[in-house]
Amino acid sequence: MNKLLLIALLLLKINELMSQHTIPLFTKVPNAKSDHSVVERSQIGEDGILRISDVVVPSMDVYFPAEGKANGTAVIICPGGGYTILAAGHEGADVAKAFAAVGVTAFVLKYRLPDSRLQLVPKVAPLQDSQRALQLVRERASEFKINPTKLGIMGFSAGGHLASSAGTLFNKPVIEQATAESVRPDFMILIYPVISSNASIVHAGSFERLLGRQASKDKWLEFSSEVNVTSKTPPTFLVHASDDAGVSSMNSIVFYEALLRNNVPAELHIYQKGGHGFGLKNSITQDAWFDRLLNWMKANNWLKPNY
Repeated sequence: MNKLLLIALLLLKINELMSQHTIPLFTKVPNAKSDHSVVERSQIGEDGILRISDVVVPSMDVYFPAEGKANGTAVIICPGGGYTILAAGHEGADVAKAFAAVGVTAFVLKYRLPDSRLQLVPKVAPLQDSQRALQLVRERASEFKINPTKLGIMGFSAGGHLASSAGTLFNKPVIEQATAESVRPDFMILIYPVISSNASIVHAGSFERLLGRQASKDKWLEFSSEVNVTSKTPPTFLVHASDDAGVSSMNSIVFYEALLRNNVPAELHIYQKGGHGFGLKNSITQDAWFDRLLNWMKANNWLKPNY
């Protein structure tokens, strides 16, 4: 191999290693049981999807833009997985790298999945982690070289439910020393999100996993994000596919309608085809939803026009 090419590849690898590091969310994880028999698992399936389960210690992987490229905007990414696993590759790291390439500092959230073996109150654990992530990034904004008023949250599928919960339940902090201001995202990005408990469109598996199979429909309604939208809900960008057989596109539609009713700025893109779980690239169409997202971010001054 050409020596110059080898050096270039080594420098690229070094830069990649330097651009990402992991930080824990808590010094002491709240709402936790001590079950040392449970060990976090991470594996790549035959379908190429990275799946993380049994998260005991929540954390964030940070992806920094190249030196001099950061524009001050940051996004916390919540991978999907039905509140059973975290699809942390195509709905996490891949997206974070795309953000870093355009100057946005990205944080992939490894949040706890509801589990009675590991948490005293399982339904609260994911929201605790997302709120702490927002709080922590703002606390360390100068270190991360980001603007604490330009911090968004993003979620895919059940991660979209978590992100939308963060954007609609911020006035009910579930972590210590939090205020509504410290845990409210400035904008939301929801990709084929689980939203509603309405029986005609609900993704029952996510709600059952989060709240337990015995939870009442009234309890489901408390976590139905469209009913929690107010005029204080952050501006939102949504993407879905009409033929999504996993999570009905009506989830995005009812959330979009709730945003409009409350005069919250919103943009919705629904593709004719694409199914569920396509991540960064919907291969069924030549259109790139991430490009549409960047245009929306530019229009709202979260991204520099030259990107």
